[in-house]
Amino acid sequence: MTLNVHAIRAIYTFEMARTFRTLMQSIASPVISTSLYFVVFGAAIGSRIQEVDGISYGAFIIPGLIMLSLLTESISNASFGIYMPKYSGTIFEILSAPISGVETVIGYVGAAATKSLILGILILITARFFVDYEIQHPFWMALFLVLTALTFSMFGFVLGVWADSFERLQVVPMLIVMPLTFLGGSFYSITMLPPFWQTVTLFNPVVYLVSGFRWSFYGSSDVGVELSIAAIFGFLILCTGAIAYIFKTGYRLKV
Repeated sequence: MTLNVHAIRAIYTFEMARTFRTLMQSIASPVISTSLYFVVFGAAIGSRIQEVDGISYGAFIIPGLIMLSLLTESISNASFGIYMPKYSGTIFEILSAPISGVETVIGYVGAAATKSLILGILILITARFFVDYEIQHPFWMALFLVLTALTFSMFGFVLGVWADSFERLQVVPMLIVMPLTFLGGSFYSITMLPPFWQTVTLFNPVVYLVSGFRWSFYGSSDVGVELSIAAIFGFLILCTGAIAYIFKTGYRLKV
């Protein structure tokens, strides 16, 4: 199958242009918010918790903070990107155009993932102003970054199709994803928890994302890196299946 590159570029360019028109909201605001986390957690709490697994606390929370921003922004960017055409009715122009579902997804998800990657890199650079850190496995760090942005942008696309109001658009990121991220070892090692809660925490999928990403920085993780990679690919397959179902059945696209 030959992809319609012009259609993909049109959707991608439009979505990226929307980001650059709202730089304060799309880029500056998340970076500033994450910087405040560094100040509060790194300075205030870090002065009381010297090290975690032999890593200074300020450096320890960097992967968790990046993952927190990456998850929330990937979902938000992709869900809003596809929801607005549904809300305004312009989705019918896309559905009636000679554009396949694959090309539509590449355009919207590709733009959302790009925004999240830009944000992740900016946070990584910003972190250097607050604390020294090292990246032991740069290739795996980049791979985790790209796969996470791509996977959760696809999840956001599914959420945007499913949502029929702005309230529903926000309920999953705010009430499910963010709490899971905070409880997924972003700011602590799960080995610090009692045995029972360690077992409970392992049912949180975000644990595997944060742990694998932290391993790429410091070679230290709460779960095996193989499990982390398997978790990402497993969720990627689920999201791919959900999107395939949406375009096959027209679920909530033609309503």
